[in-house]
Amino acid sequence: MSQKVSLTPAEQFVRFALRIGSIELIPQGRPLKNGRVSPYFFNAGLFNTGEEIGELAGAYSEVIMEHFDTAAGDEQPAYDILYGPPYKGTILVPVIAYNQYMYGRHGSIHFCSSRKEAKDHGEGGSLIGSPIQSGDRVLIVDDVITDGWTKKEAVEFIRGFGGIPVGLIIAFDRQERGKGELSAVQEFEKEYGIPVHAAATLADLISFLQKTPAESGDDNIGEVLEKILAYQKQYGVS
Repeated sequence: MSQKVSLTPAEQFVRFALRIGSIELIPQGRPLKNGRVSPYFFNAGLFNTGEEIGELAGAYSEVIMEHFDTAAGDEQPAYDILYGPPYKGTILVPVIAYNQYMYGRHGSIHFCSSRKEAKDHGEGGSLIGSPIQSGDRVLIVDDVITDGWTKKEAVEFIRGFGGIPVGLIIAFDRQERGKGELSAVQEFEKEYGIPVHAAATLADLISFLQKTPAESGDDNIGEVLEKILAYQKQYGVS
């Protein structure tokens, strides 16, 4: 009789992402913008049904509860408002706020996003949703960090209203070096002093594939895993 494998919330998220193809295993590799050839790829855009966006919101909520909730569930968390940069973040923040409300975490969490260009008619301005007040603790939500540029814009946008960025939550962290020895996540944390947490990381993907190779959906999982480990060794960060 086989023993049931225990999975962490991050590994459960990896399992779902593999099932819908949001995480793709690519034995032959896929060229990235930086010239590297990756044996796996993460695409948050493939969370595009009600069920899937609900799963994604739940994964973000797990991270938020772990790192930004107070000890007692009925107290206010360590942030006041969720901010999602356009365009992925614009979709994410309302469903995460709703997830928090539906599961009895915090019903009063506000959320907002912004426009790429300020609107000069109607309500006007660049902010969409709840206003950011001076002193508000703002938690940024987005899908991934590539070069960190859009996240830096988000920090400056929030600070422009007097808000205080307290953290950044992303769906997946590739945990690989950028142009230097640090990853994009580490560079962002170093430059702004703001912690970054991910629903899942490359380490979680590797752990899941090692624990449950039969669930990967790939008949050549041994070959793919070997290539992912080699990629991690060559480009990974601690």
